[in-house]
Amino acid sequence: MILRFFIYVILLMIFMNCNPQRKIAGNYSYETECFGSESDGSQTIKVWGNGRNRSDAVEQAMKNGISDVIFKGILYGKQDCDVRPLISEPNARDKYQDYFNTFFSDNGPYKEYVNVLDERNFSKLKRDRKGAIQSFTHGIVLRVLRSELKKRLITDKILK
Repeated sequence: MILRFFIYVILLMIFMNCNPQRKIAGNYSYETECFGSESDGSQTIKVWGNGRNRSDAVEQAMKNGISDVIFKGILYGKQDCDVRPLISEPNARDKYQDYFNTFFSDNGPYKEYVNVLDERNFSKLKRDRKGAIQSFTHGIVLRVLRSELKKRLITDKILK
């Protein structure tokens, strides 16, 4: 009887401390995916960011979205999106490090080329949040002004 009680107590303690989804979800790397492109050259993408809180995670997600459009391209999602990165030059981020450090700084010029969409317009989408022990991962839907961003990079002599 006492042995059975201790086994139940131990199992209860194990299950109370075990929440693997909460502990590992925020540490997982999520890929940016394209939801569509507009005739004005903009793209609607879903992107993820990590931070200490929601606002940090949203700001990081905006930076990640612009960075993916510039350097990586959007490889997942609908096929009508332009998957090519704006800059295909190898090591461009390192070569123009001073420029991009300023460009992606807090309240930097990158914010002119990204808009957080009102997710209530998307019937199937919900705000995505994944918690971790010391970080917060948040997924948002953005509209990236790809053609204007390309013009800026040409004007600043980063893109030829």
